[in-house]
Parts: sequence; structure tokens; C-alpha cells
Amino acid sequence: MRDLTRAMGNLRNHESGWPKQSMLSFAEFLQEVVAQPTRVIRNVLQVYADMVHTFVAEGIDEYSDDPESIRYLSYDCSRLFVENSDRPFFADRLFANRLMRHVEALSVGAQQNKIYIFEGPHGSGKSTFLNNLLRKFEEYANTPEGMRYEVVWRLKRDQLVGGVHSLATLTERLAWVLEGREGQGKAEGGAGGDCSDDSDPSTYFDVPCPSHDNPILIIPKDVRRRFFDDLFENDKFKWRLFTEKRYEWVFEESSCTICTSIYQNLLKQYNDPLRVLDFVAARPFTIDRRLGEGISVFNPGDAPLRQNVHHNEMIQRNLDQQFCSSRPISYLYSSFARTNNGIYALMDIKSHNMGRLLELHNIISDGVHKVEDIEERVNSLFFALMNPEDRRVITDLQAFSDRIEFINIPYILDLKTEVEIYREIFGRHINESFLPRVLHNFARVIIATRLRTKSEAMLEWIPDPSRYELFCDSHLQLLKMEIFTGYIPPWLKEEDVAAFTAKRRLKIIAESEKDGWKGLSGRDSIKMFNEFYSKYARDDKLINMSMLGKFFRKYCKEDRDILPMGFLDSLQRMYDYTVLQEVKESLYYYNEEQISREVQNYMFAVNFEPGTVEICTYTGERLEISEAFFQRVESRLQTDGRDAVAFRNSVQKTYATVTLTQEILRDNLPIVETSLYQHLYERYVHNLKEKVLEPFLKNENFRRAIKDYNEEAFKTYDSKIQDDIHFLMENLHRKHGYSRQGAKEICIYVIDNNLAGAFAGKSDQH
Repeated sequence: MRDLTRAMGNLRNHESGWPKQSMLSFAEFLQEVVAQPTRVIRNVLQVYADMVHTFVAEGIDEYSDDPESIRYLSYDCSRLFVENSDRPFFADRLFANRLMRHVEALSVGAQQNKIYIFEGPHGSGKSTFLNNLLRKFEEYANTPEGMRYEVVWRLKRDQLVGGVHSLATLTERLAWVLEGREGQGKAEGGAGGDCSDDSDPSTYFDVPCPSHDNPILIIPKDVRRRFFDDLFENDKFKWRLFTEKRYEWVFEESSCTICTSIYQNLLKQYNDPLRVLDFVAARPFTIDRRLGEGISVFNPGDAPLRQNVHHNEMIQRNLDQQFCSSRPISYLYSSFARTNNGIYALMDIKSHNMGRLLELHNIISDGVHKVEDIEERVNSLFFALMNPEDRRVITDLQAFSDRIEFINIPYILDLKTEVEIYREIFGRHINESFLPRVLHNFARVIIATRLRTKSEAMLEWIPDPSRYELFCDSHLQLLKMEIFTGYIPPWLKEEDVAAFTAKRRLKIIAESEKDGWKGLSGRDSIKMFNEFYSKYARDDKLINMSMLGKFFRKYCKEDRDILPMGFLDSLQRMYDYTVLQEVKESLYYYNEEQISREVQNYMFAVNFEPGTVEICTYTGERLEISEAFFQRVESRLQTDGRDAVAFRNSVQKTYATVTLTQEILRDNLPIVETSLYQHLYERYVHNLKEKVLEPFLKNENFRRAIKDYNEEAFKTYDSKIQDDIHFLMENLHRKHGYSRQGAKEICIYVIDNNLAGAFAGKSDQH
């Protein structure tokens, strides 16, 4: 026969790795309270908030120095919803901020029973979100950082007045062995006093609190303040405990009816509260969703329980034996007790879950549930998922409305998150198949289907969208998408940036609550991206905007309402203008030091009449000041000849009244830090970049040399063209993220579509 020793040894090693629950006496539990008060004194709301803060790092405000910042933060929720998940959920920036506001309110405010309903359209990922949230809560709650303690009464038979010291029944002994408690009496520390002296199951039995009460609730309410005042030193935590709303439950809540009954019976027998506490033990509250302990999740198709009242005959018999001469104790509890201090969740308010929601009415309103003759207190975290069409259920419960808080989960409206979903599902290698920005433009089209066409907040801020026709669509949806990602585009005019006040920002972000309820769902967008990628991804050519436009125009013909009129044209125009600027910037390599000297010389020369010779104070150069000198510089500043004199006079006036007298003489600034110099320098550079392509566009060899770049034929071109193209390609790769192939393709695209001519003069208007 085969030797099974090694295989069985593996099983033994695995068993030794199983978590062992340690039982603490009440005195040992109090030592834990003193040592780690913020960890031990927590209810489910605080544990939930701590869990989210553990997995979600502090948000980043990219505009923290902006006085108009509304702290619309960037949160990384990947550890909470993505890592180690079979079905990751991607929280866009808008939802992440909603979630963190919800969590912050729970962690700092006065806490009352509410039901938190996450509402969103079909395909928005509600179920995935809640499943991942509950999975992380269960994971966190069963770690030392998230652990809480619950009450276990450890009652020793021969110590109770009127107790019967009988041998344990066979059933009791079997339960003892199966639960792995044999021989644990001393190892676990018992319950304090004499309760840990004997491991024989016939000498004592455990009565766990079915409501998972924190052991501190055993302390009578009328002495808790004095008790904690003596227990803690006068430190920061003690001040928080007695002053913060989040800890009000410590002084206001009572233990469950069963624990209260046991306490009162023991107190009646011993007439000594300290002696009663010898029978109180504390053990970790283990969360197990599959068993319904600490987390219960109900799907609409889950039929209601035939009997919602639970009991334990063995425990009831032992209680009857021990307290036969006292007030009887009924060990009865409902399913709600199993999630007391835990999470009770309804997946969609439909079918049987409608009845469950109605059943929660009294529990959430009063925090009390009737179990036969017993009142059962329930302090749980109640979650539900809802589709918009199911709101009618709530409207029938007007008295319930103040106990409901809606948190929206619409479709993704943050283009960065939308792209991240494609990368997660199809692999990060998809980036290599696209020209830069095209993948994000696919996401922009998808998100445009989800936005309402008209935005009152955006139009109030920018009444004339045509001012930004090079960068945006007529409904300002492209700009709104940027703001939803937390980005303020640099192409906005100064006056519009100044008008982008905190009040306006809040109004625009608030509008997101009404967006994302129509259009292409998450499932639709994944299906559409798969179709698009499968059709156009090739090894010899990158996916470009022409392909994207062709793909979506086919859908627009089938459904004219899927996108606002002209959106694709605006997206193409924004893309064309952006890539043109990238190519120009990558080809631009003028001597910036020389530009600086010319600007300083010009600022000095405007103070003198043509025909004079002067030594520039700032550069030390000898200047022959003439009309030709002025015209050469002013042409590079792109000043119309008819306006040249007026422009020159304006520069001279600013120099004399502001630059020289205030900034240089009064503020002691160097000339290169003055506002006039910076304005002229930026204008000079901008106009040089605008004209940088002109000499190359007239040279047919330039286009052919780009096509031959990295080929053997490239070496046949003259060294000047080789140097220029190599410089261009390297800059496109280094500054703008183009691959070698992508750099070639985008240059040919710019030349073949004559983008320089198409946008000639338009950039000056923006």
C-alpha cells in the first residue's frame, strides 16, 4: 500500500496555520481597551470607515495652491476594488469623491441607523462594487487591524446558585470536540476568576451573544462615564471619547436583551457587579459572509426564511438549569442579530427584496426588532442597490425617506478610468496599437453618449463656446470631461480661468449627479471597443483618428441620437490642432538665449528714435536703432506692419511706467523676470513655432525622408534633412510619447492633411 504519511503531514501543517481565536477574560479585555482604545472601541460604522481609509490612500489635490480649489481629490481605489479581485470595479474620480464623502460623514458625525442605497442604471457595475466592498470588509474585519471583540458568557455550573453539576450530555461533549475547544480552558485564559480553572466541558458552558455586542456594553449605562473616566488617563483619546459624536454610542447603547437578562440574574444571585464580570469573556468577532455572520447579502430571488426566529436548544437547556429559580432567559434571536454590528445588504430592490426593504422600516427607524416577546436592538450598516425605475418602492414609504441616503453610481464619466477599464480587460499591450491620444479619444466618444447635451453650469461660465472651437465642441462636453478628470486645460483664456470660481466648480461637479444615466453602458462600451480593436489593430499600422471617425460615424447613421450633432467633427479638430502643435514644438530648436537677448534689446531700443546708436543696458550690445531693426523683431513678434508703430508705443509706455520704475527700480527685479519681458518672450517663441514648418512643407524631400526614416534609403538624403528629421522624431518620442512608427505616421498625417495651412492664423485667436 502507498505510504500516506507525507500527504497527511501536509494536512497537519495546513491545520496549524488556521487562525485560532483567543478568549480573553473581562479584565484582560479591559487591558486591550487601555492599550488600543481606538481599535477596540469601535462600532460597525467606524470599522467600515477605517477599512476604506486603510485601502484608499489620502486624496491628491493637484491644485492645492489654488484659492478656488474645492478639494475635488484624486483617490486611488485600486486596493479596495481592483487588487486580488476576480471582477474588478473601477471607481472614477466623481464616484470616488462621493464614496469618500459618505465614509467621512460616517466616521466623524453622530450615527443613526440609515439605509444607504447605491443607485445607478443597468450596467454601471453596482453589484461588482458592492461585492468587492463586502469582500474587503470581511478581509479587513478578520485582521488584527480590523478586529473587534464580542461578548461570550462563560458560566460555570457549580458556582451558580441553584446550579446543577451534571455530566455533560454526549451531544455537548461532541460539540466540545468538534469546536476544537478541548483543552483550551487555560490556554485561552478562560473568563477570569475561576472560569478558566477547568477544561472539562461538564463544569461550564459558553453563551455567545447572538448580537455580537461589544463587551463594554455590559458595563451599566449609568456608571459608564465614571468608569471610563477612571479607566483612561487624561490623554487625547479620552478627550475624544467624551466629546466626539462618533463615540456617543458608547454611552447611549445598551447590551442585547439576552446579555442584559443574564447580567441581571447573576447580579440578583451574587449582588456584586465585579463577581458578575468574572463570567464575561471577550472573543474576536469573526466575519463570515458565507455563513451569514457579520455580513448577510440577499439577492432578489432568495426566498424569505420560513422561520426568522433562531434558538439553540443546548444553550437554552443549560440556561434553564442554571437559572431555574430566577427570571427565565429566552435564548431567542432573529437573523438580524447575526448582522448586528455588521452589514446587511440587498442586491437590487426587486421581488423578495422589496419585502425585505419594507421589513427594515421599523428596524431602521427605531433600531428595534420584535422576536416573539423579546425586543431585539439592531445597529447594523444597511446597504442596498437600486435601479432608477425601482424608486417607486421608496415613494410609498414617505416616513422612511429621512432614513435613506442615496449614493449615485452612474456610468463612468472620467475618461482616464474608462481607458483603464479597456487596459484591464484587453491587456495593457493595447497602448502599443494606438497613436497617442486616440485611445483616450475613443473613451471621450463613449462618455459623450452619457452626458446631457446642455449644461447650464458650463454655459453660465462660458456663454460663447465658439471662442474655443479649436479645442472644444459647441456644447463644451470635451471641456466638461477634462474638469471631471480634475484637469483645468491650459488653453483656457485668463479671464475664464479667473471666472472659474469655487462656486462654479461645485456647480459643475454637482451636475455630474444628473449625467451618466443614459448612453452606452459599461458592458456596451467593452463590446464596442472589442469590435473596434479587432477590426483595426494591425502590426504594420497604428490605430488613428481616421479609423476612429469611420467606426463611430457608422453607429451615428444607425442611431442619430447617440452623439450630439458635430461632436465627432469637434473631436477631430481638437486632435488635429493638438498634434500640429506637437510636431511644431518637436521641430522647434531656435537658440533661446539669442531670443532672450533680442527681446531685451527691443525693450531698451523702443525708448530711442530710429537713427541713433546706443549700448543696451541689459545685454551690453551696441545697437544701431533703425526701422529695419524694429521691423525685424516686430515681424517675429507677428505684429502687423500697419499696427507696428502703435505696438511699439504701447511697449515703450509699459516699459517706462511699469517695467523700469516699478519692477526694476522699486522691486529690484531683473529684466527677465518682469511681466513685459515674459509677455514678449512668450509671443516671440510662439510665433517662431507657428512658422517652423513652413520651410519644410515646401520641400518634397522632407516628406519622403520621413517615410524613409530608420530605413537604408534615409542615408541618401542630405545631412541637414537627416539632422532635422532625427531631431523631430526624438522629440516626438521623448516629449509626447510617440513610438518610432507613431512619430513617422503622425508627421505624414500632418503634412498630407496640410494641417499647418488649415489652422494658419487660427492659433492667434486662441
